[in-house]
Amino acid sequence: MQLLSSPPSPFARKTRVFLLETGQDDIEVRDVTANPMGGDADLNASNPSGKIPALTRDDGPAIYDSRVICRFLDQRAGANLYPEGRLWEVLSLEANADAIMEAAVGIVYEKRLRPEALWWPDWHEAQWAKVARSLDALEARSMPLLQGPLNAGQIAVGCALGYLDLRHGDRNWRAGRDMLAAWEAAFAQRPAMVATRPD
Repeated sequence: MQLLSSPPSPFARKTRVFLLETGQDDIEVRDVTANPMGGDADLNASNPSGKIPALTRDDGPAIYDSRVICRFLDQRAGANLYPEGRLWEVLSLEANADAIMEAAVGIVYEKRLRPEALWWPDWHEAQWAKVARSLDALEARSMPLLQGPLNAGQIAVGCALGYLDLRHGDRNWRAGRDMLAAWEAAFAQRPAMVATRPD
């Protein structure tokens, strides 16, 4: 099997952290180029949307979307990172983190792919408002789940916050979110997070 990935992508990082946390070193990680305007041919063949990550398999078609891949990896390893007793809470935590990633990546693509004269600042701020609301929800409601045993939601949140630091450091997401900031500082030291930290 081969995981098609790209180091800066928070979605791809999430699946790479899963590989490390569950000890699945038999899956090759291959970096590819992804771009909404067109990207790697192998990626496009594996995932028609051209998005990363995608997981190619020897015994079936490729699977894609980071949430789907993470569920597959969790089941394959028997890691229980989606514990049945808290399944809906963990899935909601993961969805919240993915929403942060989607909005944050959207701002980056807007600035990277469109001429500056066509940037829409109101849209940028609307995307950041989604990020801010999601961060506030994590601070207000999710700390118990973040503090408990390792789960898929924690990995997703860690990757989302790392991406904010990578691409939106000027936004200072930590301001007014002391508990979340303290959690991130500790979680970022996990070996799997350190090993996948983008430059």
